[in-house]
Amino acid sequence: MKVLLIGDSCEDRYFYGNAKKLSPEAPAPILEYTRAITTKGMVWNVFSNLNSFGIKIDIFTNEEKIIKTRFIDEKSNQQILRVDADPEIKPMEDKFPYYVLEGKYDALVISDYNKGYITEKKLFELVDWFDGPVFIDSKKTNLPPDAYIKINELEYERMSSGNYENLIVTRGSKGAEYKGETYEAEKVKVFDVAGAGDTFLAALTYGYLKYGTIEEAIPLANKAAAVAVSHRGTYTLTKEDVQKL
Repeated sequence: MKVLLIGDSCEDRYFYGNAKKLSPEAPAPILEYTRAITTKGMVWNVFSNLNSFGIKIDIFTNEEKIIKTRFIDEKSNQQILRVDADPEIKPMEDKFPYYVLEGKYDALVISDYNKGYITEKKLFELVDWFDGPVFIDSKKTNLPPDAYIKINELEYERMSSGNYENLIVTRGSKGAEYKGETYEAEKVKVFDVAGAGDTFLAALTYGYLKYGTIEEAIPLANKAAAVAVSHRGTYTLTKEDVQKL
């Protein structure tokens, strides 16, 4: 399997420590630093999970570095503060190599955090160009109807009206809904929901390419997301996780 992946990317920085007391200067916790982790996030999390399923990927993403810095209490795993550095992102070039890439991929996957790399016009253009299944996870409110669109509850409420026949709404512990049917979520202890949507998107794509129907892909995606939320931080599926799934 080979996939074309397009989307916004960032660098995720996690600073862990122990929050045992409040600052005498303000009603804010003091975090006693213990360790730090830096990973590539957003579309790169989709990339890593697609790779875990053995899928070959070509990726297009922004060159500018978006940085998300999180400060987390080790004991409670609570995020105390998040600081974002959002530079101005240059949109995808109009001279996208459509003719060079045509016919090379089994699916197009778009992870659109609406940071500016994929304009609304480009999003519709990509879906119109690609001859095959398209899977979209987007923060935009107006989306191409001719694609499998994965959104969460909040994004669903913000969507503009339209004829979205292949809309998959993820509802956390309540599972996912598709065409009026609910696909139950796996019952797990949730540690961190960060990146779960990216894991769901990657597993949904793999499941569709493997089984040939979205109805069979959604349960696999639910199981994959359950694995992700049962770990701290943004989690990438391992080869062992995939074998169990």
